Amino acid sequence: MTIHKEGYPTIALSLIFIFLLIFTSSYFFGNDSFLNYFSVLFSMVFFIIILQFFRSPRRMVVENKDAVYSPADGKVVVIEEVFENEYFNDKRIQVSVFMSPLNVHVNWNPVAGLVRYVKYHPGKYLVAWHPKSSTENERTTFVIESGGNNSLATSPKTEILFRQIAGAMARRIVYYLKEGEMVGQGGEMGFIKFGSRVDIFLPVNSKINVQLNQKVKGCESIIATLT
Repeated sequence: MTIHKEGYPTIALSLIFIFLLIFTSSYFFGNDSFLNYFSVLFSMVFFIIILQFFRSPRRMVVENKDAVYSPADGKVVVIEEVFENEYFNDKRIQVSVFMSPLNVHVNWNPVAGLVRYVKYHPGKYLVAWHPKSSTENERTTFVIESGGNNSLATSPKTEILFRQIAGAMARRIVYYLKEGEMVGQGGEMGFIKFGSRVDIFLPVNSKINVQLNQKVKGCESIIATLT
């Protein structure tokens, strides 16, 4: 287990905050005071929480060109047919994975292929499970063309849309994909800080392999199979 590079600035600021808190407590209340002991205990717990949030586990993908892997750790909160109006302008199956502050917040590519579309949208910070968070919150939308001539898939060429969505606590979405580049399945796509969700929009004939409220793991759980 390693610490993700996006966590370094936050960890540095946290250490400065902890140092100032303990120094102030010791200076005003003494080293043996209850408040100083409490400050030390609080600082330890706070720092452990920050470290676990930015943990970056190594995930080895079993390459499957017909599978759409979960792009994040979390819980499936939406499985429904919707009209996708940003890119496809037609019906798709939406599967949404909610990440709590305790989940790993690294995001991975659910499929391999050619990045056709990248678009960042500033927006609100509604709670990530709110129905309107997918269209009103700060978010970044990606489309990867999978299958066909871009991989060894047995399924035809297919475009998969997925979207990083900031939650009530999140204030920064980080993404690494660029239009026109080829990406591998399970490669790092980005990171969302402090509570968020990822939506995946699939062809309506896809075989969905998850259920509502099911816990999934990025690069390991297969959300759907392309047909």
